[in-house]
Amino acid sequence: MPHLPHRLPVAAALLLAASLLPACSPLPKVLKAAQTGQSITVQPAVLESNGQQVRFEVTAKVPANHLRKGAAYNVALSYRYQNGLREDTVGRLTFLSGEYVYDEQQKNMLVIRRQFTFPYAPQKSPGELLARPDARLTKPNGARLKGPELVLARGILTTSQLVVRQDSLLALLPETVSNERSGTRVLPFYFDAGKAEIRNFLGTNVAALEDFIEANQRTEKVMIVAGHSPDSLDRHDPRLPDRRVQALLGYYKKRVSENSYLNKVGNIDFETEAYRRRWDLFLSKVQQSALKPAQIDSVVLLINDSPGTFAQKEQRLHSLSFFDYLEHYIYPVLRFGTVSVRYSAPKRYDSEVYILSKKIVDKQTEADALTAEELRYSASLTPLLAEKQRIFETAVATTGAWQAYYNLGAVLLMRSEKETNAKVIRAYQRRAAVNFTLAAHRNPTVELFYRVATAYHRANDLAEARQSYDYAIKLGGSPAMLSKAFADKAALEIEMGQPDEALRSLSYSSPRSYQNLMNRALIYVLKGNYPGAAAIYEEALALRPQEPLVYYSLAITAARQHNEAATALHLRRAIGLDRSYANRAVEDLEFREFTKGKKFLEALR
Repeated sequence: MPHLPHRLPVAAALLLAASLLPACSPLPKVLKAAQTGQSITVQPAVLESNGQQVRFEVTAKVPANHLRKGAAYNVALSYRYQNGLREDTVGRLTFLSGEYVYDEQQKNMLVIRRQFTFPYAPQKSPGELLARPDARLTKPNGARLKGPELVLARGILTTSQLVVRQDSLLALLPETVSNERSGTRVLPFYFDAGKAEIRNFLGTNVAALEDFIEANQRTEKVMIVAGHSPDSLDRHDPRLPDRRVQALLGYYKKRVSENSYLNKVGNIDFETEAYRRRWDLFLSKVQQSALKPAQIDSVVLLINDSPGTFAQKEQRLHSLSFFDYLEHYIYPVLRFGTVSVRYSAPKRYDSEVYILSKKIVDKQTEADALTAEELRYSASLTPLLAEKQRIFETAVATTGAWQAYYNLGAVLLMRSEKETNAKVIRAYQRRAAVNFTLAAHRNPTVELFYRVATAYHRANDLAEARQSYDYAIKLGGSPAMLSKAFADKAALEIEMGQPDEALRSLSYSSPRSYQNLMNRALIYVLKGNYPGAAAIYEEALALRPQEPLVYYSLAITAARQHNEAATALHLRRAIGLDRSYANRAVEDLEFREFTKGKKFLEALR
């Protein structure tokens, strides 16, 4: 192929392209006939973002005499931005039968009118909407002859993006823990039928008692009690409860003597009691059992109202149809002994909590070294967000408490605010929303579902955010909380291109807040009620007289009314408060009518 110069004249380019096609190809004639007298227009003439989309209508008219059998004329649409480095395909118009109609005023012209959209993003303005005509053979893999590209529109009006949403303060849930660790530890033990030996195997509390003694908490008093079940193996020895008490007492004293350096057996107040033939303990367990009420009543009646000795009453229990339940689920727990230890422990300082927390996170110690509250509290002892995140991730894994999920979500949002990469920011925001959701489903309140909504809102997941705002509102709450939820929902609906729904939401929110005033005025601007918008912006200005966005919005309102003097006046005030509005105004298509005017240029200085 011959080398094309960098800037080849259009006619020469078409001639060169046509020379590469077969001599009998109809494409050059189709392309030339279609482009002789064609018109391609866009409505609106200046593209404008509508929520998260840019919507517009393209009307293409071409002469009917271009039609050829086996060939078609096309207009491909695309949007080019970021200095030509990126380009999005928008759509295509194809002049084939069924796609076009004849123009009512010019019968020799074919018309296609079609609506298109493409997603809005801040980096897409400035940019260009392009049309690339071509003629092609309709057979599969048919040849194509391209015409010169046309610029249909430049840039995007972004006034609809001037939505105000004031984030509520994001903070971790406060955790307060007491460093006092004194208390009473109660450990139950169970014995085999007719025996007083301590069972030392899996499932018993022997290991827990040994760990407690070895922890050397200063012990003040130990109370040991034991009992027996009514069955013949236990009741045949009247002193069995005493022997069980002595077994536990001897075991405790022996372990203290061997393993405790802080406690002395002689300094501990020991109190013991043996429970013998206590039907009240038996009936208490029966009334807490899974037996039916009628069955429980029959046991109570048999024990309390029937005559006879302890053994005789126990024998009558055997005649009950559900005695096997008593034998398997009631009798064993009556062969018990309990060790209750009242102790005082040294205060646990924050440094110890923090060190234990790090060990738990690093899996160097068991999670129960701290309570769930202490583990969450330990996150407040480090300023590092990464450490806070790991602590709350551990708290989520070990406790599943809603507070842990909430605080993890809050930390992830805080981390998103420290990032610069858009993908990383969005990933943190979405993870935060998921954790807020898990917290909200465990503790469903308007505050928690509102936080879910704001996280999805930040992540630009607008559909998820709207659903969560709705759910928060349906749960009900304080007037202030519901007002804020409706206000942010209204901001979201403007961003989704739903101004009427936004006005409805604003009617349930505080009408005098700065956010609501700005957003209501913006809706009026988008709907063309410029005097109404200006009046509301003046109300917002009374609340925030030093807010440059209010003056900038007033400048846009004046520009849409073709009032150059007012536009320049408001721009000058906005730029005086924030110089960045000068660059913004230069690129904003709202001021395209005045960019070369003296007043506009003076306002930028």
